[in-house]
Amino acid sequence: MSYLVLARKWRPKTFAEVVGQQHVLRALVNGLDQNRLHHAFLFAGTRGVGKTTLARIFAKSLNCEQGVSSTPCGQCQSCLEIDSGRFVDLLEVDAASRTKVDDTRELLDNVQYAPNRGRYKVYLIDEVHMLSTSSFNALLKTLEEPPPHVKFLFATTDPQKLPVTILSRCLQFNLRRLEVDQIADHLASILQQENIAFEAEALLSLAQAADGSMRDALSLLDQAIAFAGGTVSSDIIHQMLGSISSEHLHHLLTALAQQDGQALLQQISELAALGRDFTTVLDMLLMALQRIATLQMIPDTASSDDGALAFQELAQQFSPETIQLLYQIALHGKRDLPYAASSRSGFEMTLLRMLSFQPMQTQLPDREVPLKKSQATESKVPAAAQADSRQRDSHDHHATSIQVEPARATNAPNSVAEEPAHAPPDSSNQTPDPATDLTPAPLSVSAENWTSLVGQLKLSAISRQLADNCALLSFDGQRIELSLAAELAHLATDKARQRLQLAVSKQLNQAVEIVFAEPANAPQTSTTLAIERAEHDSSRQQQAQDAIHNDPVVGMVKKVFNARIIDSTIKPLNH
Repeated sequence: MSYLVLARKWRPKTFAEVVGQQHVLRALVNGLDQNRLHHAFLFAGTRGVGKTTLARIFAKSLNCEQGVSSTPCGQCQSCLEIDSGRFVDLLEVDAASRTKVDDTRELLDNVQYAPNRGRYKVYLIDEVHMLSTSSFNALLKTLEEPPPHVKFLFATTDPQKLPVTILSRCLQFNLRRLEVDQIADHLASILQQENIAFEAEALLSLAQAADGSMRDALSLLDQAIAFAGGTVSSDIIHQMLGSISSEHLHHLLTALAQQDGQALLQQISELAALGRDFTTVLDMLLMALQRIATLQMIPDTASSDDGALAFQELAQQFSPETIQLLYQIALHGKRDLPYAASSRSGFEMTLLRMLSFQPMQTQLPDREVPLKKSQATESKVPAAAQADSRQRDSHDHHATSIQVEPARATNAPNSVAEEPAHAPPDSSNQTPDPATDLTPAPLSVSAENWTSLVGQLKLSAISRQLADNCALLSFDGQRIELSLAAELAHLATDKARQRLQLAVSKQLNQAVEIVFAEPANAPQTSTTLAIERAEHDSSRQQQAQDAIHNDPVVGMVKKVFNARIIDSTIKPLNH
C-alpha cells in the first residue's frame, strides 16, 4: 500500500478531532443539533487552518444515514464515501480551475434535481474568490433561493475579493491561525501514535515555522521524519529549517548585553559554518527581543521552564529602553536584508548597528579599589561625555585616569571622578566611611506612608489589584498584617501574596512576611491606595463640574440657548 502523508492520514473526521476554531465549531454544532441550518456557508481563513476539512465534516453530518447531527457515525456508507471523496451528492469544485461562467452554469443545471443517495446535495466550492464576475452573477439567484435539498459550502483565503452580494447571502465564519502550543501538542500526539521519538523543543520550532497552519506543520513534520530517519530532534529541525537553537540565541543576546563585538562576530561565523538561514535567525532574534520586553514590562507572564528562566536573566541585563531600540534596529535590518550584498553581511551589519547605537553602561564595582596610573583604563561613560573627552584630548595628549565612585554613583549613575593623585597604593587598612556605605537602611511602615509605599511597587495584574486594595493593620518590624474587604478576598491568592511580599521586601530593604487578617475580624484602621485614588478622582470631578457651572461664558450660553449642563459628560483634564 502506498504511503499516505500525515496531512491526509490525520485529517479530522469529526468536529471533536478539529484543533482550535472553537468559535466556528460551536456555531456549526448548535445549528446541526437544533436543525437550524442555513443554505450557504462561507469559511474564510489562511491556508491550512481547516476550511475544507470543516466543510467535509459538515457535509457528512448532513448526510449521515443515522440522521442529521453534529456527531456523524463515520461507519455508514455515506460517511465512508464522503471520507474517501466518492460521495455522489457531494460536488467539490476548484474555483481556481473553473472560473468561466459556462462552468458555473453547467454546475447549476443540476441544482433542481433531488440528491441521488444522500439527504442533501452539497456544493463545496474551494477558493471561491477566483470565480469571475459573470460566474458570481450566475450564482446569485440560485444562492438566494436554492431548493430545500441543496446546501452551498464556500471556502476562500481572500474574502475581500468576494462581491458583497455573495457575502450577504452567506453565513461567514472566519477561521483563525492556530497557536504555536496547539500545533505542537497535536504534532506530539501524532508522533506518539506513530511510535516516533521526538524532542519537545523540536516540535515548538516546527510549530513556529508553520505560521499558524496545521497543514504546513504536518508537511514539515513529514519532511523532518524523512530527514531524521529516527528521532525528531532539535538539531535535525534547526538544520532543516535553517534556524538556531535557544543556546545560540542566548549567546547572541549575551554578547549584545556585554557589548562584546568579538564574541558577536564569532557567533555569526559559527552560524554561517552550520549553514543557518540568517533571515530566519533575524526573525528568531526579533521574537526573543519581544519576549524580553514583555517580561520586563509584565513580570507575571514569566513561566518556570528553562527557556523562560534564560530570558528572565537576559531581561535583567538590558534596560527596557535598550530592548525597544534593539527591536527597532532588527526590524529595519529585516527590511534591508534583501538589499544587502549577502544575507550574512546584512545580518552582521544589523548586529553591529545594535552595538554602535546601544547606550554605554557604567558598571559599578563591588568595592572601591585605587588604581595605579600605569593600570588605569578609561571607564565607560555616556556618549556625550566621551565626545567632550575626545575634543579635549585633541589639545592635551596627557591621558587621564578616571574612576567611578560607588557612593556618588548611587545618586548620579553617570557621574565620573578623577582619581586623586595622592591615593595610597594599599587602602586595606583604612577605616570605611559610613557615608560611602551602599547598603540602604531599612524603612519603616506606618499608616501614613503605606499608600505611598504601595504606589511605588512594581507590580501588575492580580498582585497590583491586591496591593491597591489592602489596608495596613500593623507592622512589628518583620511581619505586616493587612486587611482586605470580603468581596475582594479572591485577590489574595498564594501567588499574588508572594509577589506582593517580595516587592514590599525589596522596597523596604529587608525581608518581611505579609499576612491577611480574617475579613470579619479586621477593622480597617487605615485607607487603601484604591480608596485614595477614588477620593482623588471624585474630588477632581467635583472641581471640574463646579468650574463649568461657575463659568460666565457657559452661563451666558445656557441663558441664550435655554441649554442645560449634563454633568455626566464633564471630564477633568489630565495634567
